[in-house]
Amino acid sequence: MVRRKLRPFTDVVNPRGLHAMEQRFLEAMAIKGYSKQTVDTRRSRLDLFVEWCAERSVVTPLDVTKPVLDRYQRMLFLLRKPNGKPLGFQSQVMRLVAVKMFFRWLTRENYLPANPAADLELPRAPRRLPRVVLTADEVERVMVQPDVTDPLGLRDRAVLETLYSTGIRRGELIALSVHDLDVNRRTLLIREGKGKKDRVIPIGERALFWIEKYLDDVRPTLVGPRDDGTLFLSTLGIALNGVTLSPRVRKYVEDGSGKSGSCHIFRHTMATLMLEGGADIRFIQAMLGHALLTTTEIYTRVSVLKLQEIHAATHPGANLGRRARSTSSSDTLRDDAHDVENEAKPEAHTPTPRELLAELDEEAIDELEGDI
Repeated sequence: MVRRKLRPFTDVVNPRGLHAMEQRFLEAMAIKGYSKQTVDTRRSRLDLFVEWCAERSVVTPLDVTKPVLDRYQRMLFLLRKPNGKPLGFQSQVMRLVAVKMFFRWLTRENYLPANPAADLELPRAPRRLPRVVLTADEVERVMVQPDVTDPLGLRDRAVLETLYSTGIRRGELIALSVHDLDVNRRTLLIREGKGKKDRVIPIGERALFWIEKYLDDVRPTLVGPRDDGTLFLSTLGIALNGVTLSPRVRKYVEDGSGKSGSCHIFRHTMATLMLEGGADIRFIQAMLGHALLTTTEIYTRVSVLKLQEIHAATHPGANLGRRARSTSSSDTLRDDAHDVENEAKPEAHTPTPRELLAELDEEAIDELEGDI
C-alpha cells in the first residue's frame, strides 16, 4: 500500500479528539524546552497515526485500543514510500515510539485511565549493513564537483567544505549565522545543537578560505532586503532547507565518489578519518557534540585550542596544503590523550569507536526520515 498525502483532519473541532490532544501534547513538549525540529518531527509522525485513525472513525484517545494499535503497526509494515520501497524497520520504530510517548503522556495527564500502548512491542531491526564512508581521496574528488565559477557552485563548495571540516549536522549548518564564524580564532559556534547545547569547534583553513570567498563574492548577491544574518542562503535570500540541500549534496557525492550519501556522510567521514589519523575519541566527541559520556566533566577539560591542534593534525582537509604528520606530532597526540584520560573520573564511560560510529548511524536514520 502507498499512502497518499495527508488531508485535513475530520475531528479538529472536538476538544477531546485525537487531533486536539495531539496539539496539547506537542505544546507540552515545546513548553518543556524541546527544539522546534524535534516537535515538528514528532508532529509529522503523529499526524500519520491520527489521520489513519480518523479514516476508521477512531476519533478520541478512548477509542484507541491495543488491537487498533496492532493494526496500525501492521499498516506501517505494509506501507510503501513513493518510490515503492517499504519503510525501514528503524523508521517504523520511530513512528511507533511517537505513538507510545503520546499515549504515555495522555495517561500521565489523566486523559486516559489506562495506557493502551503500554504493551505495544516494537519491531526488531535487522543488523545494519556496513556504513558508507568516503576516503580522503574520494572527498577530494567530491569537492571539485561544484562549478566554482557559478555563484551557487561556489556556495555549494563552501557548504561541502564546512560539512567535511567540522562534521556538523545538516540542521546545524542550515542554522549557522555569519556571526557564529570567528575567522581570527578559526572557530565555529554551534548554537543550540542537539539537546539545545552550544559548543565551539575548530574549522580548518581550507573551509575558511571557501567560506570567506563565498561571503565576499556570492552572499551579497543572494541576501534579501532584510538580512537576518544566516550564513548560507538560497536563491530566495533565505536559509537553505534540508529538502533542497540534501539532493544537491547527494549528487555531488555520487558524481565524485560513486557512493550514496548526502550531508551526513561528511559527518561520518570526518569522525572516521580523524580516528584513523590518531585522534583520541574524546576529542572527536567534542567535535560532534555527542553526549555518549556518562559525565560531562571531560568536555570542560578539552579546550578549543587543544581541539584545534588535534583537528589540524588528524583531519586530512584541515589545512590549505596537505601537511605530513611527524613522529613527534603522533607522540604528542598520544600524550595529550593520556593526559585527558588521567583527568577523567574513573567511573566515566568512554565509548569505543564502534559505539561512536553506531550513534552516527542512528543520526543518519533521523536525517533520512526528515526527507521522506
